[in-house]
Amino acid sequence: MPTVKIPPVLRASVGGAKEVDASGENVGDVLRDLAGQHPSTQGQIFAEGGELNRYVNVYLNDEDVRVLDGLDTAVGGTDVLVILPAMAGGSA
Repeated sequence: MPTVKIPPVLRASVGGAKEVDASGENVGDVLRDLAGQHPSTQGQIFAEGGELNRYVNVYLNDEDVRVLDGLDTAVGGTDVLVILPAMAGGSA
């Protein structure tokens, strides 16, 4: 079963876990399973149309899924997904 590494900003939504197991054939399935297990992550990961939220990056085994097949990228049982919210801000 793939492992999803949870960033600190989302850990409260998954009971404080650093990693969560989620099942699926592709990245989208795995993330939807995660959201099914922890509903408060749904709006943090997905936009209203079901695509990845613009400010969320997801890596499969250290490769950005946006340069692969996006949510349709195939996932194996030993794969690791990392959710990484984009950072913004600062001062001029």
